[in-house]
Amino acid sequence: MIHVNARGLIIREAEGEKQLLIQLRKRKGEAQVYELPGGRINEYESIVEGLKREILEETGLKITAIRGEREKITTNGKSFTMECIKPFSAYQTLEGPVDSFGIHFICEAEGELLTTGDDTADIHWACRAELQKLIDEHKFSEIDLPALLMFLKK
Repeated sequence: MIHVNARGLIIREAEGEKQLLIQLRKRKGEAQVYELPGGRINEYESIVEGLKREILEETGLKITAIRGEREKITTNGKSFTMECIKPFSAYQTLEGPVDSFGIHFICEAEGELLTTGDDTADIHWACRAELQKLIDEHKFSEIDLPALLMFLKK
């Protein structure tokens, strides 16, 4: 079975620079690393609705905008209704402990940040220097690292 994930690069402008929302993942028996908010999509759940749900559960924030063209498509009388959206990035693990596929979206959100969320802590806005330090110290999730590096290049 493959796990399907949706994750958000939630950005804001503050103190003259872009900041990204990050959190510390806390799961029993696992190393604690920083990551982007998001998580597993439920069966037949819209990617967008799953992203919104996961971010609300983990951070307390409501997504107000997701960058990318979005369209709901119903096939010609067939049995499928599909949602198509252009993400910021997509990944698939090719080796490792978990077979997963995920999609990263650039988002905007509003609301009050939680102190701790669903298996998360230290939810906060990070500037470019902090993000680079976490990367250099290998304290950022391997799953989110490629999308984070792409984001920092822009």
